Amino acid sequence: MVLSEKQKNELNQAIAEYLTTNGYTISFKEFCREANLPSNESAERKDQLEKKWTSVIRLQKKVMDLETKLQEALQEATTGGPTREKRQPGEWVPRPPEKFELKGHRDTVTRVVFHPTFDVIASASEDATIKIWDYESGEYERTLKGHTAPVQDIAFDHTGKWLVSCSADMSVRLWDFQTYQCVKTMHGHDHNVSSVTFTPSGDHIISCSRDKTIKIWEVSTTFCVKSLVGHREWVRMIRVYQDSTLLASCSVDHTVRIWSLPSGECKSELRGHDNVIECIAWAPDSAGPHISESVSNGGSEIQKRSGPYLVSGARDKTIRMWDAVNGLCLFILTGHDNWVRGLLFHPGGKYLLSCSDDKSLRVWDIKNKRNTKTIDAHTHFCTSLDMHRNKPFVITGSVDTSVKVWECR
Repeated sequence: MVLSEKQKNELNQAIAEYLTTNGYTISFKEFCREANLPSNESAERKDQLEKKWTSVIRLQKKVMDLETKLQEALQEATTGGPTREKRQPGEWVPRPPEKFELKGHRDTVTRVVFHPTFDVIASASEDATIKIWDYESGEYERTLKGHTAPVQDIAFDHTGKWLVSCSADMSVRLWDFQTYQCVKTMHGHDHNVSSVTFTPSGDHIISCSRDKTIKIWEVSTTFCVKSLVGHREWVRMIRVYQDSTLLASCSVDHTVRIWSLPSGECKSELRGHDNVIECIAWAPDSAGPHISESVSNGGSEIQKRSGPYLVSGARDKTIRMWDAVNGLCLFILTGHDNWVRGLLFHPGGKYLLSCSDDKSLRVWDIKNKRNTKTIDAHTHFCTSLDMHRNKPFVITGSVDTSVKVWECR
């Protein structure tokens, strides 16, 4: 390495200063004589050599860190992920490009769901139809027709024998998934029915509507057995907790409500979002330790929390994690550039998946509260997503009328 005359002089002065400071007087005099340095100049440059030496060490560490990151990025680009061979199913995340792009709907895809046992998915659309697809082969299978307005939501029961759908035509329909026939149509809502789900036992269907109510229907008789009233605006989505004791609902009134399912009483109201809340999801037991770790900061009160936890996404572009029992917002995830439209916990519990009107599918590391992967999923707003419980697949639906199947690894 060639130094300029100025750099040589600065280095010589720094060495001379180091020698005199540390008491090497003979070496100092000899060095000054050989380097043609006046012996009084070195005192001006205090600790120069030590400062240069420590800054070199810091730069070396930075270079090593950047080289490690570069190596990880190269590995991910070539082999599909760092330490892919060691990656457990609980850590599999969707990776581009998509395995299939399923086209057939003539309007916005509003909801996509996996069948619990068959290798098929169902998609609902504003074209008033429900389509069934084989996600292993990417083949279209059939269309279920019956609704007369946009289909807003669909859900399978735990056995996969029944499919329930709801629509802007103000009806809820129950389909036999063995014959693909609509066996019952439930009327009772006075406006657009926006979300529908089965209870974990499969004995009841729960629906919510723009008429501000939530209705509970008995599957065997299709009678409405209870109406829950409390939201001041359109109820956008409802989700039942896995033990059937709690129901969560979110609304245009900027709140999430937690209801006792047996009594129908509103237990708490979660406030924090400053715009319409579009989606909610209950955290599975596997996510509990990761959520606890993400909020623990040495405080003992965190250890007493055992959930249940709920996550919500809104038009304010944020995702909020809640302790559903005491109504506390534990943390906020920011990163989306538009409305958050769909949320889903990874079955392994380590990650949260979200989709948004910014056209992206994102993976969030819950423990570290950060966005670890962003996929440009669609050419228009991304409205819905689902992940298979046992197989490495994620599906997304969009305003671009397509359904995409993503492989996880």
